[in-house]
Amino acid sequence: MEQPAGEGPKYRQLQRRLAELVATELAAGDRIPSERELTARFSVSRATVRQALGALAREGVLERRHGSGTFVAERRVTSRLHLASFSEDMARRGLTPTTRLLATERTGASDEVAAALALSPGAPVARLERLRCADDRPMAYEVGHYPLARLPGFLEHELTGSVYELLREGYRRPPDGGQQLLWAEAASGALARLLEVAAGAPLLVFERTSLSRREPIEHTVSWYRADRYRVSMELGPN
Repeated sequence: MEQPAGEGPKYRQLQRRLAELVATELAAGDRIPSERELTARFSVSRATVRQALGALAREGVLERRHGSGTFVAERRVTSRLHLASFSEDMARRGLTPTTRLLATERTGASDEVAAALALSPGAPVARLERLRCADDRPMAYEVGHYPLARLPGFLEHELTGSVYELLREGYRRPPDGGQQLLWAEAASGALARLLEVAAGAPLLVFERTSLSRREPIEHTVSWYRADRYRVSMELGPN
């Protein structure tokens, strides 16, 4: 029989012990022992076990599945809001980024895209539809628009890598500023299948307009799996 060691309330001691167990002995998707088993193993009350499991679930370490039990959650990539490509963002965190190019086309800018890119409605833009993966698992679905008047021949390039690298190296137009919105959505049926999540699963949606030399160069909307991705922000006084 083990005893949770350390200072503080018993549930905090047990929380630390279970977090250590997850980090050293278990993998994502592994089932945590039942409340009864944990109660017996650590000689604590069931209320203490529930508090510890609840705290770890709120931290994203564990995931509770109704009718199935408690499981080790998928490790999430934590990203700060900054101007970087998906490829650069994933590589910086030790993950291997890959891209599946789903569709490309030359099209006319919709009113929304035209406003974002400072174009006239109907102006020629390149539209990219891509599935972004990290370590061969879907992370995000992305739809991007790029102004062809500023980026001639854009669709003739290899577009499964970093577009930001292409803008820097191929066009000497490195993104140097921009605006981004963030909100949450539930995954629709088609999007859920593409990202390999359950229908209705939470997604983080980013809408970004990137600038180069104070001129819009890219407008993208990206749907990220909320179980694999989270955002870190630093706050300061007004």
